[in-house]
Amino acid sequence: MNQTTDTAIRFHNVNYSTDGLHILRNITGSFPEGKITTLVGPSGAGKSTLFRLCNGLRSADSGDIFINEKPIEEYNPIELRRKVGIALQKATMVSGSVRKNLGLPLELQGKQLKDEDAGELLELVGLDKDFLQRNVKDLSGGQRQKLSIARTLVNRPVVLLLDEITSSLDQVSQHDIEKLIIRINKKYRTTIIWITHNLHQARTIGDYTWVMMSGALAETGDSSILRNPANDEVRRFVKGEEE
Repeated sequence: MNQTTDTAIRFHNVNYSTDGLHILRNITGSFPEGKITTLVGPSGAGKSTLFRLCNGLRSADSGDIFINEKPIEEYNPIELRRKVGIALQKATMVSGSVRKNLGLPLELQGKQLKDEDAGELLELVGLDKDFLQRNVKDLSGGQRQKLSIARTLVNRPVVLLLDEITSSLDQVSQHDIEKLIIRINKKYRTTIIWITHNLHQARTIGDYTWVMMSGALAETGDSSILRNPANDEVRRFVKGEEE
């Protein structure tokens, strides 16, 4: 990875354990600013836990995490979660309209989302302004995921964490979301960190890739590393996923 690239998030010797289990082991690496980094590895490798450390939902047992080279513990938790947004595989919604769900992040801050801003966010993610009055229960899986991403963008995060957001979608919806994420990355230079089990997606969408195995960072670099991994364990993982 180009060491001259500015860093959005940096880990140094980070460890995390829970219930006596060592989940993350000596994680050292960085996510470059304004780029898309895909995060792959078998289930239980620690990928989702690493995300929770990035936005302060969990705290490391030891080691250091920096957001734009500022120690993570120096951020106010609310400020941190505005700066580092997250969209999950299950796009959880509250009952009611698209407009109501889209405005939740600001409502929690005692603010109101302007109609103009709501319409612009929907258009950004490829939904018509007319969707604002629709009930979320009438949305398709792909539409719900687009709404979830739009809602995450309300706070204008500089880093967007995506946790398996296309794994339950059909191929057409998956491609729509992929194009959307590339568009957000290019338009706002948002740093994207994307957990995916789809190695083709990881190679084609990512500028860089982290491969995690058993709670450790096994290999990092340009996403082309997934075509010919240097690490034997990673090579077996990639071969197994593609068979």
